[in-house]
Order: sequence, then C-alpha cells, then structure tokens
Amino acid sequence: MAMEIERKFLLPEYPERLIEEGQLKVLTRHSIDQTYLAIEDGQELRVRKITDLDTGEVTYTHTFKDGKGISRQEIEYSISAGLYNQMIEAVKAVALVKTRITGVWNDTTVEIDLYTQLELTVLEVEFDSLEEAESFIAPEWFGQDVSTEKKYSNKTVWKQLQNK
Repeated sequence: MAMEIERKFLLPEYPERLIEEGQLKVLTRHSIDQTYLAIEDGQELRVRKITDLDTGEVTYTHTFKDGKGISRQEIEYSISAGLYNQMIEAVKAVALVKTRITGVWNDTTVEIDLYTQLELTVLEVEFDSLEEAESFIAPEWFGQDVSTEKKYSNKTVWKQLQNK
C-alpha cells in the first residue's frame, strides 16, 4: 500500500497573476466527480470520474485510504465506466464536483481544487516523506495551512453536501 503524504492550504484567491507571469505553470486541468462509497474510522472508499478539460478524455478510479492527518495509506486503481456507474447508482449520492488545476511553482507540483458546489478553493502539495512535508515552508499566497483541519477534508465536505 502506497503512502499519501500531503499538506493542504486554504487558497485565498486563484493565482491568475502568477500564471500570467509564468511563475506558476499549468500542466493539466481536470473536472473531478468524487463520490464516497463508505467512510468509517479513518478509512474511506471512493470513486472518481475524471474528465481532462483539454482533451475530453474520461477516466475512472476506485480508491481506498486509511489513516488521518497528513500521512495516509492509499490504494488507487483504474476502473471501467460500467463499474463506476454501477457503484454510483448503488449509493445514490450527490458527487462532490471540483476542477483540479495541476501546476508547477518553484519546482513544486501543486494541485488547486476549485469546488463547484461550494465557496471553497484549496491547494495541495504531495511529498515523498513526512520529514519533507513537515519542513516545507509555504509561501504566503498558499494561504492558511488546513492540513489537519477535518472540516476541509474532502470526505467532510462531501458529507455536508449530502445533507443539502
């Protein structure tokens, strides 16, 4: 099982100026529909429909995560559209929809998630080690570090969406 080590920041504004100036180079743009199948005691099972906004290509993933905080175990693999649709139909839940912009800033890969149904934009950075994550000094434009704040986790936001 692979380890996912990431920090999450509450992005105060979309970094349009940094993109225009070439300081933040956009690599990919995706629309992601994310639905949780099960959530319990730090474990989660989810599926995603991922649409590449530049090519139109659609892929589907099934993911299991275990743990809390900035370091968690993760297994993710591709699934077919048919399997995805069966799982979505079985849970009859509202998908959490976000646009993910992946880019590079100062040799650091960043993922900016713009949530469609909410007033929320976050920036995530993944790391190879816990030491690297803990020693990372984020620039001011990243905003507040919310890595360990449960209310900004995707599963918490998704649960709130189900109650609307």
